[in-house]
Amino acid sequence: MRQVVESDVLRAALLGGEHAQLPLGTGDGLLVGTVRAQRAGPYRGLVDSVVLRSRRTRLAVAGIAALVLAADQATKSAVVAANPRGTGSGLVSVRLVRNTGASFGLGAGHPLLITLTAAAILAVAVALLLRVPSRAVALSLAAVGGGAAGNLADRLFRHPGLGRGAVIDWIHVAFYPATFNLADVAIRLGAVIALIALLAPQLAARRRTRGLASPARHSTRLLGVVRAT
Repeated sequence: MRQVVESDVLRAALLGGEHAQLPLGTGDGLLVGTVRAQRAGPYRGLVDSVVLRSRRTRLAVAGIAALVLAADQATKSAVVAANPRGTGSGLVSVRLVRNTGASFGLGAGHPLLITLTAAAILAVAVALLLRVPSRAVALSLAAVGGGAAGNLADRLFRHPGLGRGAVIDWIHVAFYPATFNLADVAIRLGAVIALIALLAPQLAARRRTRGLASPARHSTRLLGVVRAT
């Protein structure tokens, strides 16, 4: 018997209305149960984005994105105001770098192209956020979206002008070749956590499937031994 998850209920609601026949198991015989899906209408055509139907999840997503954006802009403004001199020292130090390119300074001679790329990254993050399969992925993508918005804000509003602004990088780690900022941290960390959250259920399902299959194989072998004797 497999676990009935929320997506199964919604899929049954979309196909069969309020009283839908949902397969609850697999094997020689198929056990079919009746699932009552109330208020299926709002989910019609939006099965993949059902996690955002929760008001608590929407508030958490908005809060994380806003917090990342605010923290990123506040720290950048503080570093620009302090205008630190020198290269700093130690494992982690503050170095003010105005980056008109992408990561590692790539594309520095094409600021408008980099700005459009940053806007595209933000759009992709929002599009994925609207189709997330779990709350963990939604919260992770909220961090990615907040970080992308922080760097895009630099390109739109900072010197030397609209669409040509330089991103403020200020965190330097001794063993890392590039200087970065909090937005970069949120983007990378959020992307990694989202990927893990996506893959973990699939890996767990494979383990369960193998675990269910192993007793069946063992029983078949045992039956063959009994018959042989």
